[in-house]
Formats: sequence, structure tokens, C-alpha cells
Amino acid sequence: MADPLGRKENELTLIQLLPNVLTITAICAGLSAIRFGVQGNYMLAVQLVMAACVLDGLDGRLARLLGSESKMGAELDSLADFLNFGVAPSLILYFWALQDITSAGWIAVLVFTVCCVMRLARFNVSSKSESEPQESAFFEGVPAPAGALLVMLPMYMSFAFTGAPLVPGTAICAYMVCIGLLLISRIPTWSFKTTKISRGNVKFFLVGVVFAGAAILTYAWASLIVLCLCYVAMVVWAWIDQDAHPKS
Repeated sequence: MADPLGRKENELTLIQLLPNVLTITAICAGLSAIRFGVQGNYMLAVQLVMAACVLDGLDGRLARLLGSESKMGAELDSLADFLNFGVAPSLILYFWALQDITSAGWIAVLVFTVCCVMRLARFNVSSKSESEPQESAFFEGVPAPAGALLVMLPMYMSFAFTGAPLVPGTAICAYMVCIGLLLISRIPTWSFKTTKISRGNVKFFLVGVVFAGAAILTYAWASLIVLCLCYVAMVVWAWIDQDAHPKS
């Protein structure tokens, strides 16, 4: 079937390549985060991981909007997720607070990273299954981007208050392992993709978005602490009430 715009089937416009450009940019952000973590610039390293989270949220949606989804794009996105959410955050935490307890710290890094790659593999298998997946309001386990943001909570607390680790390295190790286990758990966690807002509440939602954005820009680390704690509370509530939720 001929393209109405006269394009050949094996050609893509520059706009259609934009999702892959965003994915590659996210990969560069993740790699740069590791570099700055090695150099001791931890705030910039964390900011780059968060930038990778934003790019991850944009590339897939943009690809679907432009009709430029491809197998290569899907593989790139999965590899970017592993680097940005499994490797970079755990290494940054290791360089930041765990080098004094190298053995336990490295075990925690390995556990979190392996849990993240298992979470992504499970998601990929589910999304490529022959049967059409049913859209659900809940994920199964904590998504990889949320896990990356949660695991860096000790760093947000440090940046917001003293600049030095506020908890011992052993506690950070235990926390990393717990977040890793949440990634591969069967606990239902809220999916924002299927959330719908009534027309009457749209204005309140938009005001809330403006408020949250202003808070993050003005009090970045304190706002991230609050968001992480709220998300943890949601996970705990879902765990307590998981029998009432359908699994995705």
C-alpha cells in the first residue's frame, strides 16, 4: 500500500526518529550519571538519573503518537531502562556511601541490579505474549523507574539536610535489597497510564501539577522525599489490600 505522502516504506522522517533520539539521550544521561558518581559529583549524578526517568516516560508515548514504533526501538528502550534504573542508581549509591563496607555494599548493588533486570525481563515477556494484555490500573511489582527513584531516597535526605549520609551503610544496603525485592514482587502498584480524571476535576489536577512542579523546582530534594514516602505508603497500602486488586 502506497504512502499518501509519497514516502518509501524503508524510510523514516527525522520526526519519526525522535523517540530513538530520546532513548539514546537517556542512555547518555545514565552513563554520565555513573561518570559523575565516580568523580564525586553526586547531586549531578542523581539529577541525570531523574532526567533519564523523564526521557523514558516520553520516548514510548512519542513513538506511539508518531506511529514510529519498531523492534529496534523497543530493544533500545529496554537496554536503556536496565542501564538507567538498574545499573546507574546502585553504582552511584555504592560510590556515595558503601565503599567502606565493600563486600556488603557490592552484594546489595548486585541484588538490586539483578532484581531490576528480572523485573524488566518479566515485563518484556508479558508485553510480547501472544494474548492481548488486559489494561489494568495496577502494575505487578514496583516499576523500574520508580524503583530507581526510591532506591536513591537516602541521597535525597542527605542533600536536603546535611550533605553527608544520615544512615549507616549497612542500613542503606538493607534498603537497597528491599527495594530490589519490591521490583520483582507480585504486589499491585498503581499505574498512572490508565488513570482517568473527570472533567469536573481537571482544573484541580492541573493546579496540583503546577504546585508539585513548583515545589520540585524550589525545594527539589525535600519534595522528592515527600513523593517517595507517599509512593511507599501507596505500595504498603496495596500490599495490605492486595486481595482486592486485580493483577496486571
